Amino acid sequence: MGLRIGGEIGKVNSDELSYNDFLERYLVKNQPVVLRGLMDGWAASKDWVTHTGQPDLKFFSSHFGKSIVQVTDCGTRDFTDQKRIEMSVAEFIDHWPKDSVNKHVDATTNEHGKQLLYLKDWHFVKEYPEYLAYTTPPFFRDDWLNLYLDNYSMHNEPDACQEKNEISCSDYRFVYMGAKGTWTPLHADVFRSYSWSANVCGKKKWLFLPPSQCHLVFDRNTKNSVYNIFEDVNEAKFPGFKKAVWLECIQEQGEIIFVPSGWYHQVHNLEDTISINHNWFNAYNLSWVWDLLLKDYNEAKEYIEDIRDICDDFEGLCQRNLAINTGMNFSDFFIFIACFSFANLVQLYHLHRVYENPSRCILPRAEHLALNLVYARKIVLKMITVEALAGNHALLLDLRQIMDDSKFLELCSGLDRTYRGIHKEQQPNYDIKKTLMDNLGDLDLIVKSCSQVYAPEDLVSFIDSALRKLSSSFNREHPLLLELDEVRSPDAL
Repeated sequence: MGLRIGGEIGKVNSDELSYNDFLERYLVKNQPVVLRGLMDGWAASKDWVTHTGQPDLKFFSSHFGKSIVQVTDCGTRDFTDQKRIEMSVAEFIDHWPKDSVNKHVDATTNEHGKQLLYLKDWHFVKEYPEYLAYTTPPFFRDDWLNLYLDNYSMHNEPDACQEKNEISCSDYRFVYMGAKGTWTPLHADVFRSYSWSANVCGKKKWLFLPPSQCHLVFDRNTKNSVYNIFEDVNEAKFPGFKKAVWLECIQEQGEIIFVPSGWYHQVHNLEDTISINHNWFNAYNLSWVWDLLLKDYNEAKEYIEDIRDICDDFEGLCQRNLAINTGMNFSDFFIFIACFSFANLVQLYHLHRVYENPSRCILPRAEHLALNLVYARKIVLKMITVEALAGNHALLLDLRQIMDDSKFLELCSGLDRTYRGIHKEQQPNYDIKKTLMDNLGDLDLIVKSCSQVYAPEDLVSFIDSALRKLSSSFNREHPLLLELDEVRSPDAL
């Protein structure tokens, strides 16, 4: 069955695109794009590639050969994914097909009849923090997921982390390596996050399906999706598949592709390829994360509904299963939202303290912070309607404890660096951590008055109280006041 191709993903030179352009055209509209000119000066582009443009396998073997990595067998299906194998980088490279660039290779074996293996999800940055292989391009730096995981664990329950360690991971910054013919089955990204993928060398073919058509690749029960869109797809099982209209992209060396939330995609390496990949989310796609959590929660609850009457803690079991299967549960996500809401408030208090008469240069950052709070508050309001989060269902967040934790100060500092970089502000000539600690002191009275958060409505009350206090210190002409009023507006977004 041939695929219906409706067009190609556009390609844009990065020097023709401002951050606001990227935000408005692609991030907010949730549209894919290929960006050029963002990888100049990367050590990875020099160290990892031979003079002929091939992966420098000797470099990897000699410098990183002892690393233990996850490798998929592209010819063996394991439920909805490919079979995974654990081995060292050196062992993986020993298995690399010889002269694969000049050979025809199918998706099962290489020319010697060996398994065709694809190294995926290598946490390279965490394993080699001193080796600066690349720098995240400015368009993708507003990354709450990895900033959070640099300071916190996603889960509070260690049992859930141990049961599925690949989900409960230290970060979502990866290196992929695969010979010609390796591929990734049809999927949407973890948490329905954004992702970006940079081709250090080689060439990839991407097939994309927009969220409005994703139901077409699911079976009649909407439980299972097509595994490989290039196989003969069973029309009786997947009746909508032939109606799907795909977007195609050939990604060349030196290009970075932005993958929006909820877009299903399948990827094939047309040449020997190395890529750098990040999954990430921020205020603009929090709704995708929450919608996935809610859907997976309802499915998890339905799956074990028949044991509700004999289960001592049915809701707790649902949440543990959600954490194992999806990567976080309601409590994890709520704590995540609370930490970033608090951190964005700290940044706004910081701007008020340092820039009592703010110049135009810091107003874009203030607007950014205010919009973050608008989006976060909107998600928390949605959470209020969920019965499992109402009242005292195991949700207890101590804002005082968060504020006193040194990890929270690191989170605030990281957020400050991120937004200074995105909005091209000069680095401060004062101790940023000390100043941020002073801003935490400004919030102290509010925290004392409502430090215990038991439910989403408590978090909304805290955000609103903090903003009222900040707004009351401004005169009516202050340029930040409009941004703060926007956050608390019932019509926001």
